Amino acid sequence: MNKFKALLASAALTLALPAAAETQGVSETEIKIGGAHDLSGIFAPFSVPAVTAANLYFKEINDAGGVHGRKITYITEDHGYQVPKAVQAANKLINRDQVFAMLLSLGTPHNIAMFQLMEPKGIPNISPLTAARQMVEPPAPWKFAGTASYYDAVKAAAEQMVETEGTKKFCTMLLPTDFGTEIEEAVIEVSEANGFEMGTQTSHKPDESDFTGALGKIKDSGCDTVGMALGVGQMIRAIATAHKLGMTDTRFLVSSAGFHTVVAKGLAAQGVMGGVYAGAGWQDLEVRVGTPEVGAWVKAYTEASGEKFPGTGALLGRSAAELLVKGLEAAGPELTHESFIAAMEGLSYDDPIAGNSVAMSADNHAAAKAIYISKIENGSWILVKKID
Repeated sequence: MNKFKALLASAALTLALPAAAETQGVSETEIKIGGAHDLSGIFAPFSVPAVTAANLYFKEINDAGGVHGRKITYITEDHGYQVPKAVQAANKLINRDQVFAMLLSLGTPHNIAMFQLMEPKGIPNISPLTAARQMVEPPAPWKFAGTASYYDAVKAAAEQMVETEGTKKFCTMLLPTDFGTEIEEAVIEVSEANGFEMGTQTSHKPDESDFTGALGKIKDSGCDTVGMALGVGQMIRAIATAHKLGMTDTRFLVSSAGFHTVVAKGLAAQGVMGGVYAGAGWQDLEVRVGTPEVGAWVKAYTEASGEKFPGTGALLGRSAAELLVKGLEAAGPELTHESFIAAMEGLSYDDPIAGNSVAMSADNHAAAKAIYISKIENGSWILVKKID
């Protein structure tokens, strides 16, 4: 009889265990999160500080007791901006490490490829380091983007340049990827809407470093504005080369992938002080450092990381980490993918670090929708216009 009662008690205890006990990546004491990053390739200036900032934020949360008693472990893998390596990284994170969600994974084609592994298990993809439309389109319960898309932001910035800068002919310099295609489509649509003829459209490899020939074609094409979708260092090199070739009146338009502190400072070091515009879903940190919350975070980040200033990658890493934590907190102690998704769809708050506002619903999985058009002046990004 005692053995029978013991079996009943054991069965009752098993039934009473929270649903989280059966949720991948969730235990009584830990939540495992994964990220497939470019820590060694052309977009390392985004991934490296993003990982640092996210881990610093998670440390604060963990030191304070975690989320509902669970500590966050962020497991990252480097894909070097290579799609096959990104798939390998995602396979390890999802199937071997058994992560609960993916956070801040970098790259448009990389995320699209990794979706094949996330979708069958419903692994949430949170605030990837790409603003491609595919991050939320077609809609899926597990897809959550961080900001406005490349397409929407570049289109808005291109329209602004036509209206205020006198742009009449666009050329493009692009990586031949889904990322490049999205910037190309936005520029072409603005050109067609205004009856403009498109100029030269050049395609480039991720490891390309000499842009003299391509810029010569663009110069001969008579373009006054060049839409760019290249690596961070490539953009700096190409724009600096254009100025050396005497193309000082040519304007350049970059997406959020080029809206980086490194780009502004790198161009200033090359003597390029203006003529570069960006459309993105957040505001640059440098001009907002006097804001109390921004200043406090900058101070804490620089002291903890040893960096002189938290660039754009750090801003995005901090914001994405906060988004994840707020979703986990709202999901409650019995954490499942279903409870987390429902919680994310109800989030609404201001993000002072990114300088935007988060608001999501079942019909909107893009955390922030506002578009910020900025331009470089004397080595800094200056806000030109906000579009809600």
